[in-house]
Amino acid sequence: MVAIRFIAADGSEQTIDATCGISLMENAIANGIEGIVALCGGNAYCGTCRVHVEPDWRAVTGLVTEMEEPMIEASGDTHPGVRLSCQIEVSPALEGLVVRTPESQE
Repeated sequence: MVAIRFIAADGSEQTIDATCGISLMENAIANGIEGIVALCGGNAYCGTCRVHVEPDWRAVTGLVTEMEEPMIEASGDTHPGVRLSCQIEVSPALEGLVVRTPESQE
């Protein structure tokens, strides 16, 4: 388990004990993180599990993948750290990760 902190658009925070080997999105849903909708269940085709990765963590979580690009573009989310949480696999390297949820997943 690794600690991951989610910060909502309103500034409220929730830290979860995330399970390694599954996606950040799956962990968020399992822990009741508001702001992660995940309509497609983690298949990277709805864009409703977007998070904004804090600058210090972007190298660890990696760049936007080809699979993510169309959904992020369609969302209109231009934040420099935007990622689909369904495409970030939780590993021990993410201990202490901080992400923000956008104001809306529409």
